[in-house]
Amino acid sequence: MNTKEAVAKRILELCEARHLAVNALATAAGVSPSTVYSMLNEKSKNPGVVSLKKLCDGFEISIREFFDSDLFDDLEQEIK
Repeated sequence: MNTKEAVAKRILELCEARHLAVNALATAAGVSPSTVYSMLNEKSKNPGVVSLKKLCDGFEISIREFFDSDLFDDLEQEIK
């Protein structure tokens, strides 16, 4: 799994755990739903850290908490 895929899975994991729809997350985070959906699909190859921080604010967690997941333990090499 690459980093982008892990980020998308983590967003969905947190939405499910908090019973939040993607649109509700976008509203809580102060971003457009299209921003969140682009982070979840192939449109965005590199989700920006500022957008990710806003999502964390919407989840009411820190960036550290976001990345505190087994999803990020064994990522494939990004430089090829």
